[in-house]
Amino acid sequence: MKHSYLTALILIAVIAAIAIGSQLIGIRLYDRIATNLLISLVLVVGLQTFMGNSGLLSFAHIGFMGLGAYTSAVLTIPAQMKGMALPDLYDFMKVVEISPLLAMLAAGVLAAVVAAVVAYPLMRLSDAASVITSFALLVVLYTVMNNWSAFTNGPRTLFGLPKTTDLPIAAIVAAVVVVVALLFKESRTGKLLRASREDEVAAAALGANIPHLRWRAFILAAFIAGIGGALWGHFITSFAPKAFYLKETFLIITMLVIGGANTVTGAVAGTILITFAYEGLRGTESALNATAIGAGQVVGLTEIVLALAMIAVMIVKPGGLFPNREIGHILTRARRKKETVA
Repeated sequence: MKHSYLTALILIAVIAAIAIGSQLIGIRLYDRIATNLLISLVLVVGLQTFMGNSGLLSFAHIGFMGLGAYTSAVLTIPAQMKGMALPDLYDFMKVVEISPLLAMLAAGVLAAVVAAVVAYPLMRLSDAASVITSFALLVVLYTVMNNWSAFTNGPRTLFGLPKTTDLPIAAIVAAVVVVVALLFKESRTGKLLRASREDEVAAAALGANIPHLRWRAFILAAFIAGIGGALWGHFITSFAPKAFYLKETFLIITMLVIGGANTVTGAVAGTILITFAYEGLRGTESALNATAIGAGQVVGLTEIVLALAMIAVMIVKPGGLFPNREIGHILTRARRKKETVA
């Protein structure tokens, strides 16, 4: 358990270093990149709480992010703007306006409730069936967001959210989510869930209710995704349903897989690495398009390189950068080994 405390301290220190370092540099673009990185970290760590402990891939995570973003938007857009932003909104909702921070919590709760209602039958599935049904759930959530005009403004861009998310708020939420993920991993539910990941038959023989354990983890992941979506919504302030579909799903899963899905450290490391790579590749793509050589024809370079990177990592290191052990455990073992040798 001591190495879990060390892991928490190290990861929180990394988050603080990102936030403080960006503010000390004082460049607005870097602040924006750092804030976006920390929001992505919330989403990736949230996915890790389910995928890393259960061993099941979930495509629906970004759908719950979208649900959280729209929930917070409906609750916080100023009443005088709702007529323009959401012309078909139900009358009883037009006068509702609460604090963005309270709305973020409500967004997480609603995402968790929806997950609790729809996901329990899906938790009995494994392997390919689980992946297919989670993708189907993403399609359902996306279709609802794309067509529920009263709540989301349909496929059109929703605007008018107050800009509440800044670098300190994103850093605080990211740090809290990291601690929650580590606590869940060390909880009885987390340990039993990982046991079922390794051997379902043996875990069931020990009395583990595997569908219920997965259901709990899925609800927690959806809660974190809802909060992450609300954070993102109050950072970007305008968005459409297409922001919560395949492209974002691919990016979040890439961050987790490259970092290491089985560890919270891997989720953090993958988020940082892929964010820097993504921003660098986007800059390269823009520079090529601005030159005569590129002639404005370089499209999709970022996605192609990230996809190839994920393939390469899966071949060379299938478990990711941190496949099994958290950073605190690695450092503790290294120190003990050094002491033994000495």
